[in-house]
Amino acid sequence: MTASARLLIIQPAHFKNRSNLELHKTRKRKLIGVTLPYLAALTPPDWACRLIDEQLTDIDFDTPVDLVAITAWTINSIRAYQIADRFRERGIPVILGGPHTCFYTEEAAKHCDAVGIGEGEHIWPRMIEDAARGKLKPVYHAVEPEDLRDLPFPRYNLMDLGKYGLIRTFALQTSRGCPFNCEFCSERFYLGRSYRYRPVRDVVDEVKKTGARYFMFADSNFAGKRSHAMELMEALIPLKIRWSTLWSAYLCKNREFMDLARRSGLLHVNIGIETIEGATLAAMNKKINKVNEYEEIFRNLRERGISYSVNLQFGWDTESPEVFSSTLAFLREQKVPVAYFNILTPHRGTTFYDRMKAEGRVIDDDNIGRWPGLHCYIKPAYCSPEELEKQVMDIFKGFYGVSSMLTRLSLPLTKSSIASWMVNLSQWRVSRSSTAMEDFDSY
Repeated sequence: MTASARLLIIQPAHFKNRSNLELHKTRKRKLIGVTLPYLAALTPPDWACRLIDEQLTDIDFDTPVDLVAITAWTINSIRAYQIADRFRERGIPVILGGPHTCFYTEEAAKHCDAVGIGEGEHIWPRMIEDAARGKLKPVYHAVEPEDLRDLPFPRYNLMDLGKYGLIRTFALQTSRGCPFNCEFCSERFYLGRSYRYRPVRDVVDEVKKTGARYFMFADSNFAGKRSHAMELMEALIPLKIRWSTLWSAYLCKNREFMDLARRSGLLHVNIGIETIEGATLAAMNKKINKVNEYEEIFRNLRERGISYSVNLQFGWDTESPEVFSSTLAFLREQKVPVAYFNILTPHRGTTFYDRMKAEGRVIDDDNIGRWPGLHCYIKPAYCSPEELEKQVMDIFKGFYGVSSMLTRLSLPLTKSSIASWMVNLSQWRVSRSSTAMEDFDSY
């Protein structure tokens, strides 16, 4: 290849649902993702990069290009394969990477010239170099977890930021991995089993360089090490930004931590309470959560005017059939502003998947995670898969019903309450659609 080799980096759209293979397209996105511009930043300067987010921009399959790289989640993997096949028909080499390839390496290899597994910092430069020499290997595996010091600044100049609305929220990583080992979670396998965090000065520098006011710290667990998170939040105070993230529920009990989070500009936090049943938390290996602490946690958030959302899962063997009505009553009583309702899914790589597979309880294995919507992929212990889907849909609709919103939400007079109302109205619309339950704009 010449010194001016052309690279096309693509993030595929996903299909609307299994029965409607129309691509999910939008004119705008809510969140400016970091994957595409960060891969461009890792690319040697003698490559001319173009970035395509297919949800926003159509792909020109006739475009002159020397190499195509596609980042895939399982939700858009089928589309990723279609794109790869189209370019390979022209004789253009294709690289496939992303979380999906970690668990579906052999499948992905059928549609590309090289599969990348793991963090890109180690393998991306080698893949690009080998592509330039016409000597791509079938598989590149990042063995060692990446040191997160001095990461390059994402090349946002290659993106059309006008497609992200007037109030632009940038995704930014402050850490990778998670210190916990929940039975159902597969993230630690492709993000690394060890919890690592970036130096505070690096994060602050990136915030300043971005020049934005709103950020989503897109970590599996922002405060996997509390002392580091507090050091970072202290450094954010002078920047006067507004930010959102995810962390463990127990941290919301720590008043010093929460006071600092508020002062640093925390707008919204997502916490995985998962269930209101103690026996189920134990089965998940999520023992750090304590049901009897939830009320205190929610109160601490409300007192500080912090918007929050909770994640819940249904389908564990330890659940009682009354879990749906009791959960909805609990959420309304506690005036929880936002909740996300999920069916327990056996993701590959997890001990939960292995156990369900051994017990012959996995349903439609090849399609797990590939389609938007509400799907049960296990045989539940206390009901049929169809009944579980209906129960979760019913609680979703009940929580986001008009009367429930009026009961749970305060008047939209603060930024926190306005944010909660906006999410609730969005989820109310989703609950009335045929494919309900999922929103992938942040991918």
